[in-house]
Amino acid sequence: MGGDAIAVVGMAGRFPGAPDVASFWRGLLAGVDAVHDYTADELRALGIGEGYVPAGGRLDGVADFDAAFFGISPEEAVAMDPQHRLFLEQAWLALEDAGPSDGLVGVFAGSAINRYFLLRQFDRDADLAPGWSADYLPSQVAYRLDLTGPAVAVQTACSSSLVAVCTAATALADYRCDLALAGGVSVMEPRFRHTPGGLVSPDGRCRAFDAAGEGAAYGSGVAVLALKRLEDAEEAGDQVYAVLRGWAVGNDGATRAGFSAPGLKGQAQVVAEALASAELDGAGIGYVEAHGSGTLAGDAIEVAALSQAFGPGLAPASCALGSVKTNVGNLDAAAGAVGLIKAVLAVRHGVVPQNLHFDEPSPEIDFGPFFVPVKNHPLEVRRAGVSSFGLGGTNAHVIVESAPPQEPREPCAPGWQALQVSARTPEALEEAKARLADHLESEPGLRLDDVAFTLAGRRAFTHRFVAWCRDVEEAIGVLRGAESVPQPPEPRAAGRRVSLPGYPFQRQRYWIEDRP
Repeated sequence: MGGDAIAVVGMAGRFPGAPDVASFWRGLLAGVDAVHDYTADELRALGIGEGYVPAGGRLDGVADFDAAFFGISPEEAVAMDPQHRLFLEQAWLALEDAGPSDGLVGVFAGSAINRYFLLRQFDRDADLAPGWSADYLPSQVAYRLDLTGPAVAVQTACSSSLVAVCTAATALADYRCDLALAGGVSVMEPRFRHTPGGLVSPDGRCRAFDAAGEGAAYGSGVAVLALKRLEDAEEAGDQVYAVLRGWAVGNDGATRAGFSAPGLKGQAQVVAEALASAELDGAGIGYVEAHGSGTLAGDAIEVAALSQAFGPGLAPASCALGSVKTNVGNLDAAAGAVGLIKAVLAVRHGVVPQNLHFDEPSPEIDFGPFFVPVKNHPLEVRRAGVSSFGLGGTNAHVIVESAPPQEPREPCAPGWQALQVSARTPEALEEAKARLADHLESEPGLRLDDVAFTLAGRRAFTHRFVAWCRDVEEAIGVLRGAESVPQPPEPRAAGRRVSLPGYPFQRQRYWIEDRP
C-alpha cells in the first residue's frame, strides 16, 4: 500500500430513514426504500402546492438542534441554516468516533443552497446569523469545536462532499493537517417538478441502470468522515474502517452536449486517474458505488466511462455496480459522502447491498464487466470505486479498500475496567449510560478493555459516571443502575478504539415559523 494511504477512522451521519451510520447500514442490507411519500397534509404544512413530485428523502426532526451543547443562543439557533446545525452535530460525533487527536484538525465540507433562508427567512425580513451561507460551513465547525487546521468550503453541486473528501485526503498527504473532517449536508423539501428527460422522476424513486429510469427525487441528509494518515492511525491504535488508496477530481470541460450534460471523456479520465494513483487496474476493483442518477442517458454514459477506464479483458459480470440513490434518493451536496460511507461498510463487511428498483436492464447500457446485484452479494475483492458527478461537470472518484489486518492479541485479561461516561446535563448522562448498556447487549463480542480504552479517550464533561466492572455483563448491570462496587485500586485501560454510541444530544426545536 502506498505511503499516501488515508484511513477512515470515524464516521457519522443522518440519513433518510436512519438516524445514524449503523441504522443506515442495516437498512441497506434489508433493502429499505427510505424515500418518503408526502401526504397532502404534510405538503400543506410545508406550504407546497400542486405540480411538484410529492416524494423525497426526508430527515426526521430536521428543525431540532442541541444549541446549548455548542454554546449557541436560542435566537442564533433559529437564525442558523439547519444544514450548519446538522453538520455541526455530526462533525462532533465523527470526531468522537475517531478518538482524540493532538495535531491540526481540518474541516472540508459542502452544503446545498440555504433554502431555509430562501423559503422561510427572506420574506420575513429576518435577522441572519453571522456566517449564514454555504461558504461558512467549515468555519462554523472550526469555530464551535476549536479546530485550527484548514477550513475549506467545497461547492461543486452533487459532487461537493466527495470532492471535499479528495481535498481532505490531499491535505493529509501533504501534511497540512493531522486529522480531517470531510463530508456534506443537504436539507431539501419536495419542491421539484418532473419533466420528461429531466433529473426528477415522477414518483421520486431512482431506478439506476434500469430501462424505466427517469431520474430521482432530491432529499435531505448529512454525512461526515474523519480521515487520518494510515501510519498515524495504526500508531495511535485507532479503529480503521477502511483505507482510501487513491482519489482524483476533474471536470468534463466542453466535450459534452451542454453545461448540464455529463461527459464520457471527463468521467473516464477521473476514474482512470484514481486507479493510477492507487496503483491498480480495473481487475483490482470488486464493486463500484456509482453516481447512478437513474436517467437513461446519464447511466449509459457513466457505465461506458467506467468500462473505458477499467480497460479491456475483464470477465463479464465480474464487478458489482450499485447506487445508494435507489435507497435514499439524491442527497445533493451530501450524496458523494453517503455513497462513500456505503462503500466503506461494504469493503469492511465483505458484502454489497442489494440495488433497489432494478427490474429490467436499460437497453442503452452495455454493462460489459459490470452487474447490478438485486440481492446482497458477497464482495470477494475488498476494494471499491466511488463516483460522484456534479452538475457543471466536476467529477470525483475515490478508491477504497478494506483495512489492513490487525495483529492478533491475547484474550482480554481478567481484572477491573473503568467505563467512564460523562455529559453536559444529568438527563444526557442518563441517556448516555442507557445507550451504552444497550450497545453492550447488542454487541456481545466487544472486549471490555477496548470499550474502556475508547471511553477514556473521550472528552469529560461536568456530569460524570464511572462503571467499575470485570466483564460485560457486570458493566451492563452497573450502567442500568445496579449497585456499583467500590473503586478498585488498579483499573486497566489498555485496548483498541472501537465504535460506541456517540453523545446523546438533547435537541429542541428551533424554527423561524414558530416565532411571532
